[in-house]
Order: sequence, then structure tokens, then C-alpha cells
Amino acid sequence: MNFVKNDGGREAAGYKGTAGDCVTRAIAIATEKPYSEVYDALFHASKEYGERHRGRVAKRINTRGGSPRSGQFRVVFQKYLEFLGWKWVPTMLIGSGCKVHLNEKELPAGRLIVSVSKHLTSVIDGVLNDTYDCSRNGMRCVYGYYIKL
Repeated sequence: MNFVKNDGGREAAGYKGTAGDCVTRAIAIATEKPYSEVYDALFHASKEYGERHRGRVAKRINTRGGSPRSGQFRVVFQKYLEFLGWKWVPTMLIGSGCKVHLNEKELPAGRLIVSVSKHLTSVIDGVLNDTYDCSRNGMRCVYGYYIKL
């Protein structure tokens, strides 16, 4: 799979250093929205979600917190993507084993936000867009992806 190094506009928006912001980056890249717009939307949605569900455990991409910078609650970013008109397409079910890998031959064309183990990334017409090549030579298992309706 071809790879393009892409931070989703993070550096151009003035953010410095490293962060576990794969959800924010992947959404910014795939939706072509400014990084800071996605960051702000997820920040406010996460804060609201955290206040409503204080003390409960929720599944996050990354495990360092519920923020656009250090890991995001799945329910928060999924709701945001649905609001933007994106649909979840699962490619792996419990007990089914890996059927789809992170390579251009096994994913559809178009703009995708792809879920792999502890990471979200973007694939645009078969080209991986991320800050690093997370494909594991095209063998990384894909749990599912979001696609624009």
C-alpha cells in the first residue's frame, strides 16, 4: 500500500509536539475539514460525554484519556462522524477472525477512516495517509471503516 505522510493539518494549525491524536487526524484528513475544527468539535463532545458519564468505563481509541489529543471515546467520535454523514462498515465480527487487511486490494475506493488495533487512520483511494506507515506491510487487520454516504 502506498503511504503519504500526513498530519491532517495539525502542525499548520499551530499544534506542537507529539500526541495520541489519531482520531482527530484521521477525521481531518478523510473529511478534509481543518484540524482545529475537528479538534474543537471532539473536545466539546468529549467534555459533554465525560460530564454525563462520570465514573463509567467506555471504550476508547488509545488508552491515555478521553480527549482529541490523547485518545478518544469511540461513542463520541462515532456520533460526530454519523452527524457528518459517515457510516460504519464492520469487517470483523467476534470470533470471525481477520477477513480484511490494511491494503488497497482489500478496501474499497474512496475516502475511508479505518479502525485497526488501538488506532484510527485514513485511506484515500488506496493510499494510506497518516504520520507513519501503520499497515504492517499490508497485513494489519482492519476491524472496520467509516465511509461517507
